[in-house]
Amino acid sequence: GRDLAGRMITVQVSPDDCTGCGVCVDVCPAVGSDGVKALDLRDVLPRREQERRNWEFFIGIPPMGRTEVKLATIKGSQMVDPLFEFSGACSGCGETPYLKLISQMFGDRIVIANATGCSSIYGGNLPTTPWTTDRDGRGPAWANSLFEDNAEFGLGMRLALDKAGEEARMLVLALLPQLGQLAIDILEADQSDVAGVEAQRERVAELKERLAGIDDVLARRLESVIDGLIRTDVWIVGGDGWAYDIGYGGLDHVLASGRNVNILVLDSQVYSNTGGQASKATPRAAVAKFASGGKPTARKDLGRMAMAYGNVYVAQVAMGSNMTHTVKAFAEAAAYPGVSLVIAYSPCIAHGIEMATQMSHQKKAAESGFWPLYRFDPTRAAQGKPPLVLDSREPSVPLEEFIGSEGRYKMLTRANPEGAEELLELAKEDAKDRWRFLEEMAGAGA
Repeated sequence: GRDLAGRMITVQVSPDDCTGCGVCVDVCPAVGSDGVKALDLRDVLPRREQERRNWEFFIGIPPMGRTEVKLATIKGSQMVDPLFEFSGACSGCGETPYLKLISQMFGDRIVIANATGCSSIYGGNLPTTPWTTDRDGRGPAWANSLFEDNAEFGLGMRLALDKAGEEARMLVLALLPQLGQLAIDILEADQSDVAGVEAQRERVAELKERLAGIDDVLARRLESVIDGLIRTDVWIVGGDGWAYDIGYGGLDHVLASGRNVNILVLDSQVYSNTGGQASKATPRAAVAKFASGGKPTARKDLGRMAMAYGNVYVAQVAMGSNMTHTVKAFAEAAAYPGVSLVIAYSPCIAHGIEMATQMSHQKKAAESGFWPLYRFDPTRAAQGKPPLVLDSREPSVPLEEFIGSEGRYKMLTRANPEGAEELLELAKEDAKDRWRFLEEMAGAGA
């Protein structure tokens, strides 16, 4: 493209780490005149040694710098190295693409509090971990606490980081006579974008050198908290079993706190890690463990509940439906100076679908009104605009067509046709109610 003129892009696969899920082939948009895609599945045995050599060459190429690309775009975000790679998640997992994305967009400056569940198993299955570092040794700092207290765990991280930053700024101010203009530049630094963070890192590196030559107890104290001068983002990550059920009390506490934390809910609509038990995120009529007759009640609308606070950024995304929308929501969430909540549709093997096509399946989810895409940004209200932006178009695919493509619904249709029909009608009303609410919110004050 024009922003990277003269450059070529290669999608290189690590032959020893590919799970053969086929998702990349399904979503690949590059098709030659002969009908062959740029990405395709081939027998690995005759190609493994050559692809190993290709891979070794590929990882030796100097990576794109974060300031060289626009990270808040699909192309820009995918031009930088992922700091989440080669997880042990199920083949075709719907959760891992979101984690890869945040690692590319913010990975050199984030701290992650991860709830117990799928994401903690494939995310921290020691002695290996998919979380890694860039060539400067920076990467996500990751920790897992209990299932029920992850929100509080992440809030504690934010409070600790804020306190360290507060003390560091106080000490820089106290050392102003010795530090001069450098102190002023550090205290007034704009770190709202990648370039600003990089510039602050350079200032802090210079500060460390200056402090080594200052014989003062304040300088020694500052050295212990100096990293607090550099922007660090906190992401609280977990599944719907944590966010909707077991950890909801803590999550609500964090939503009400007003603190600058980002919450990512990987919504697979069941307790995936323990075998597919129903959660409050499970939609009506879906069959799951503990709901073998189809879940009789509507799913909890976590986004609507969070919007009720009025000062929480809320987005509902589905990467396979709209990648641009997902990237934009992540960028806005990270930039929002308060609590942000991103609810990410994450297809799972428990849904009874072909996981190779789970990304394209997400399009049907949005087009049917099953999973509307939206962004609720409280800062829009100050501009005289409705806080809610409804990014999905009015449903164009019948809900029963989408539902009928998933095994978790078909099971009930086969076992109890009359009961399935009754629950399906209620599920349709649930979808209509969600859409009406979002339409009204998006149109308020327009």
